[in-house]
Amino acid sequence: MKHLIQIITTILFCATIAFAQKTLIHAGSMIDGVTKKMKSKQTIVIEDGVIVDVKSGYTKAKSNDTVIDLKNATVTPGWMDLHVHLGSQSSPQSYSEDFYLNPEDFAYRSVPWIEKTLLAGFTTVRDVGGEVVLAARDAVNKGYIKGPRIFSAGRSIGTTGGHADPSSGLNRKFRGDPGPHDAVVNGVDDARKAVRQRYKDGSDLIKITATGGVLSVAKNGQNPQFTEEEIKAIVETAKDYEMHVAAHAHGVEGMQRAIRAGVRTIEHGTLMDKPTARLMKQYGTYYVPTVCAGEFVYEKAKEPGYFPEIVRPKALEIGPKIKKTLGMAYKEGVKIAFGTDMGVSPHGENADEFQYMVEAGMKPIDAIFAATSVAAEVLKQTDIGKIQKGMKADIVAVNGDPLKDITVTKDVVFVMKEGVIYKQGKK
Repeated sequence: MKHLIQIITTILFCATIAFAQKTLIHAGSMIDGVTKKMKSKQTIVIEDGVIVDVKSGYTKAKSNDTVIDLKNATVTPGWMDLHVHLGSQSSPQSYSEDFYLNPEDFAYRSVPWIEKTLLAGFTTVRDVGGEVVLAARDAVNKGYIKGPRIFSAGRSIGTTGGHADPSSGLNRKFRGDPGPHDAVVNGVDDARKAVRQRYKDGSDLIKITATGGVLSVAKNGQNPQFTEEEIKAIVETAKDYEMHVAAHAHGVEGMQRAIRAGVRTIEHGTLMDKPTARLMKQYGTYYVPTVCAGEFVYEKAKEPGYFPEIVRPKALEIGPKIKKTLGMAYKEGVKIAFGTDMGVSPHGENADEFQYMVEAGMKPIDAIFAATSVAAEVLKQTDIGKIQKGMKADIVAVNGDPLKDITVTKDVVFVMKEGVIYKQGKK
C-alpha cells in the first residue's frame, strides 16, 4: 500500500510539472536591459513570477498557457526610481503638516501615491527619507497594498541645523536638541550610532544630507554639513550592516567629501564641476540627478506663497541647473542612475525624468538603462533590471518606440511585477 501511494504521488507530481501553467508575453519590440539594441518579435516565458526563457519569434502556446499580446508595444524591464519620498508630496501646507498630522495620517495618505508609482511603470523604488515608508514597504511585501518593491532609508541622517534636522526652522519652544536616535549627528560616535539606529528601525540603506538643501528652512542650500571623518564613519558602519549610503549634495565641497568617503550615490549633484565628475569616475560613484525636482521647484518658486521666503531664492537659483549638470556628467562618463525626487514633484509622474534626461543629452537607450540594469547595480540586486532567464518577471510595456520618442514612456499600457499583472491597457 505504501509503495502504491508513493507511485501515485510521483505520478501526480510529474503531472503537475508537465502541465504547469506558463505565461507567454509576445513582445513586438523589446529592450532587455542587457544589450543596447532593440529586439523584435520576442516571446518572454514566465512561470511562478520568474522569467524561465526568452525566445525569438512568437512561441505557440500550449492549451493551459496564458498569452499576453504586446505585439504592438515596446516591452522593457520594470523601471526603477532610486530617489522618491513616498510618504509626502509638496504643497504650500508641507511645512506645517507635522504639527497636525499623525504618522498614521501620513501612512494612509501615501497608499494611493504608492500605487500610482507602480502603475506608472516603476516596479522598484528606493525611498530616501521617510519614516512611514518602512511600514509601507512591509505592507507591499505582505500584499496589504499594491505598490512597487521598496528599498527604504527611513529617516535621513543630517547634522545639527542641517538639511535633515527635523527641528530646523522651528521656534525655540519646539526646537529641542535632537540626536542620533532622531538621525541628527555631531561627531564620529554619533554618526555610527545613527546608522545602527536606522538598522534597528529596519532601514535597507542609509541616506545622508552631505550639504544644505533647497527646501530646508535655512539660508544656505549648498554648504558642506559633515566632516569627511563623519561620512567615513557612516559609510564604514553601513557596510558592516550590509547597507549602502546615498548622499544628498548640491555643493562641490560636500560632494567631494562624500565621494572620497565612499558613498554609493550622489543625489542631485547640482553644482558639480568637471573635477568632481572625474572624482566620481575614479571612485565608481553613481549619479542620481533628479531633474524632475529641479524643474518643479523652479516653477513653484515663481508662485508667491508656495514656499517660505527663505526657500524661494534657493529654488530659483539651484532648480534650473540640474539638467545642465546631468549633461556634463554624462559627457564625462559618470555612471547615471534614474531618480526623480517624487514627493517634491507629484507622484506618478516619474517618467518625466526620461524626457529630461534625453533633453540633457543622454541617448534614450542610456536613459532606459539608467532605470533598469544600472539601477539594479546600485541596489546590488542580481534578479531585476533585465529581461532574461532567471530574472523576476518585472515587465513594462509602452505604446510606440521610446528610442525614437522618449515621451512614450508616459504612455504605459502594461505593468507586471513578479508575474502579477497590475495594469493592462490604458487606464
